[in-house]
Amino acid sequence: MLIHPMVDRLRDLGLAAMADAFIEMSRQSAADDLSREDWLGLLVDREVTARDNKRLGRRLSHARLRQNAVVEDTDLRTPRGLDRGLFQSLAACGWIRDSQHLLIVGPTGVGKSWLACALGHKACREGYAVLYRRAPRLFADIATARGEGRLPRLMRTIERTRLLIIDDWGPEPLSAEQRRDLMEIVDDRDGKGSLLITSQVPTSRWHEIIGDPTLGDAILDRIIHRSHRIELKGESLRKRQVLNTAEGLTSAKEK
Repeated sequence: MLIHPMVDRLRDLGLAAMADAFIEMSRQSAADDLSREDWLGLLVDREVTARDNKRLGRRLSHARLRQNAVVEDTDLRTPRGLDRGLFQSLAACGWIRDSQHLLIVGPTGVGKSWLACALGHKACREGYAVLYRRAPRLFADIATARGEGRLPRLMRTIERTRLLIIDDWGPEPLSAEQRRDLMEIVDDRDGKGSLLITSQVPTSRWHEIIGDPTLGDAILDRIIHRSHRIELKGESLRKRQVLNTAEGLTSAKEK
């Protein structure tokens, strides 16, 4: 069999993964028992998998998720108000397909950012474009883009992103300019994209953060009534991990 000419042709066609698989299979004696259809199927599968992985890598790079979290590693046993059924439903990403929103609220350290990143990672795996920003960084990026004349391009990028994660929303009140920017972001996503917002501040106080009653009503009306909610409670998981580690070291010393 003329392996090298075939490999070169595959690479010329942009089928590098298929070319690599062709070389590997040609060196395996077990492959001699495969039919031509099975050979071709395995080569195509390898190429499809490689392309899917590259696309996922690009989506994750664009998302810039703060934590390396995946839904499969979510702690559903620690009592903190996380409903197993609701979370598993959210992990299926149907709410993103339907352009709904998700609000995760609770005190510091209960895992809000971790859950947001895990759901963001799952959305990337499902083929959705995701963008993660802490709220202060989002507004700083918008202000910088405005000063540099890049604001329309940045806002188009945000608009095209299917899931926008705004982490650490509040408690500082928004400026007049930030209120208008948020209104534009929320309005652009109406029926076309989803928001995932995490906050230490209960949703009942979000009007205070926005600071303007009229804009507050307009913004929250577009968010609250199309949203799912996760309301976490309990002690800080980070504090609990530190205490567990300390207890483990103490027990080890006593032994």
